[in-house]
Amino acid sequence: MHWLVLLAAPAPAPPAPAAEWSQFRGPTQDGHAAAARPPAEWDNTKNVTWRKELPGNGWSSPVVAGGKVFLTTAVPGAAAGDYSLRALGVDAKTGEVVWDREVFAQSAADVPRIHQKNSHASPTAVVDGGVVFVHFGHMGTAALSAKDGTVLWTQKTLGYKPVHGNGGSPVVAGDRLVFSTDGTDRQEVIALDKKTGAVAWRTPRMINPTQPFSFSTPLLATIDGKEQLISAGSGVVMSLDPKTGAELWRVKYAGGYSVVPKPVLANGLVYVCTGYNTPTLLAIKPGGTGDVTATHVAWAAKKNVPHNPSVLAVGGDLYLVSDRGELSCLDGKTGAVRWTESVGGNFSASPLYANGLVYLLDEAGTATVFKPGAAYDPVATNKLGERALASYGVDGDALLVRTEKALYRIEKK
Repeated sequence: MHWLVLLAAPAPAPPAPAAEWSQFRGPTQDGHAAAARPPAEWDNTKNVTWRKELPGNGWSSPVVAGGKVFLTTAVPGAAAGDYSLRALGVDAKTGEVVWDREVFAQSAADVPRIHQKNSHASPTAVVDGGVVFVHFGHMGTAALSAKDGTVLWTQKTLGYKPVHGNGGSPVVAGDRLVFSTDGTDRQEVIALDKKTGAVAWRTPRMINPTQPFSFSTPLLATIDGKEQLISAGSGVVMSLDPKTGAELWRVKYAGGYSVVPKPVLANGLVYVCTGYNTPTLLAIKPGGTGDVTATHVAWAAKKNVPHNPSVLAVGGDLYLVSDRGELSCLDGKTGAVRWTESVGGNFSASPLYANGLVYLLDEAGTATVFKPGAAYDPVATNKLGERALASYGVDGDALLVRTEKALYRIEKK
């Protein structure tokens, strides 16, 4: 007699949890939260779990790790022009401030003049291994315990002459904390030992643009099995070895300054916006050695390129929203324009991709949500009615939105 034995198929493994939103533009550095399921519709009460008013002023975007949201802020001091530069740890589920720590006390003499759209606390924190790294441009950099905000180290020896205040955020590259410092007196990329704050390397840009100041955040990318640290500044984008700071390649561009958008890697290309006055979007083949301007620029686009928001790549397409609200979809391989749409408003925040949708946020706190594709396909328009320049944060299926006064947690109810 033969027995038929039926073996049950093994249960499928549960999906891996999405990486935490621990740095500017999230774990993939490009505004993707594909596994998140945030709502498409909200207002200042609908789908709002909590709203927490924050002390001081700051435009750093929210980051999340270990159940806390981390932000920086600048609180005016008792004397005119003085500021307390602070870091906040906020309970992600309740909105309560768990800790509020002064990192630097700045006198009026050391506080730069800032642009009306800037703050003294605009760079976004990055969290790694239970440590929160905060950066205040020429005013200093520090590491804090994510648990209780204890200051682990500070670095204040890297001053430079800023224009319009601080801006670019740091990134973690192995055992380094890396950021760009682009002032009128020096333009360089700097790496600190993330355990001690000591300078590990510093690489000058070696270019002399007429207006040398910029505010871009570096991109850490693995290309052909090798890590590259790609940093855009006035007149040049550089690729460096993150371990040593040695330059791998560079592409130069005429006239670009005050560069804000973070480079994006997609479709085998690095996309770089060249800044003011008239920005160009460059699609660069990320290889070669030395100056590859003449050989490695695949294509360039000049219409409706943003000065401040970073670009978003979804599938083979690129989505750009200009500072004046002109939304464009480009073929990522060729730069051909697929469609354009005026969505209104003024924009500084970078777009987000989640739940199969693209989320924009304008400076009046109005979010435009649309479905990416061959034509503009609007889904919702959501108004908070509060000024908003920071980019989205994501915690699970919730959006974190920082406005001029408060932090919102937005999720389906």
